[in-house]
Amino acid sequence: MDFYVVLVTAPNSATAKTIAEALVSENIAKCVNIVKDIKSIFHWEGKVQQEKELLMVIKTKKENFSSLMSKVRELHPYTVPEIIALPIVEGFEEYLGWLNS
Repeated sequence: MDFYVVLVTAPNSATAKTIAEALVSENIAKCVNIVKDIKSIFHWEGKVQQEKELLMVIKTKKENFSSLMSKVRELHPYTVPEIIALPIVEGFEEYLGWLNS
């Protein structure tokens, strides 16, 4: 079984909570951690921008990534939300078993 950690930023707590609850309740993701108070510096529309954001750290199966991306795009207010999947190459066997359940 292949697993991903997916990173998604959000503009505020309400958005992050809505997305996280939808992903977990619909069994698209097993767990979502919400990390508050990150500062993002990025290029957008020809300018360097700075925003306070939250970071969602989402654990899911690789097979759920397409559904996860669709759900985030449906609920996210950004035109181009950050949705980045990183493969989990190793992990605590019992945790990976739980993630697979």
